[in-house]
Amino acid sequence: MIYRRVALIGLGLIASSMAHAMRAGGLAGEIVGYARSAETRAVARELFCDRVTDTAAKAVAGADLVVLCVPVGAMEAIAAEIGPHLTPGATVTDVGSVKQAVIAAVAPHMPAGVQFIPGHPMAGTEYSGPRSGFATLFQNRWWLLTPQDGTDPAALERLTGLLIAMGANVDTMDAPHHDLVLAVVSHTPHLIAYTMVGVADDLRRVSNSEVIKYSATGFRDFTRIAASDPVMWRDVFLTNKEATLDILGRFTEELFALQRAIRLGDGDHLHAYFTRTRAIRRGIIEAGQDTAAPDFGRVAEAKGS
Repeated sequence: MIYRRVALIGLGLIASSMAHAMRAGGLAGEIVGYARSAETRAVARELFCDRVTDTAAKAVAGADLVVLCVPVGAMEAIAAEIGPHLTPGATVTDVGSVKQAVIAAVAPHMPAGVQFIPGHPMAGTEYSGPRSGFATLFQNRWWLLTPQDGTDPAALERLTGLLIAMGANVDTMDAPHHDLVLAVVSHTPHLIAYTMVGVADDLRRVSNSEVIKYSATGFRDFTRIAASDPVMWRDVFLTNKEATLDILGRFTEELFALQRAIRLGDGDHLHAYFTRTRAIRRGIIEAGQDTAAPDFGRVAEAKGS
């Protein structure tokens, strides 16, 4: 047992997976949960929480670890609510995919004696909600921490120990660098996926039946990404605006170069470009961050959990 009492604020995919992983490993003495929806609270009480409360303030009382699993746009209101009720010596972390905005929203509400260590698990599926979690979600996935100046090394080590015990690989970086990296590997790809699916819908060049019929090709993977939680992604783009716009500008330049190569029939340029980008996919597989299976191994992983 690493923490005596863990409070999960927000009870969707990440929180439920954390709870399952902590239960499987005996990592927490008690898991307390809170969500705005009474239906979500009922599911969490049934499936993975030892206790569920009807307010965030009640959930954090006496907890030595508090995990904020709400959309980035809701972080400030939650932090303001729980701040006065946090136990001295407790650690607060989050799972938001933007870090500078979360720090600005949460840190001012943290009382003296409470350690705030922002975090971001690089794991997920297109499914959301309290029934979607499974204990192995974080296996061999990166969990990034962005500790601030003055963070207690013992608190950081303890949190890191929990994440490793849940199967994650842990790394630390500063918040601005995190937001730039995520704009490249996550945020902009999601925006492109949403755009491509929107283009298919707007042009209406194919019927719905044809979209489903031929979805075994690349479009299927765009739709999987574009199925992600719209509230979460709305908040991500509004709070990581600068980095996302920077990477979108770079993407546009690359797209124009490919456009020109296609227009001019420059096969050498296209072949060299695709060869270089193909190597990146191989590198991801070799690093253990995905599989070469047609469904990327996700179906088998979910069933096996």
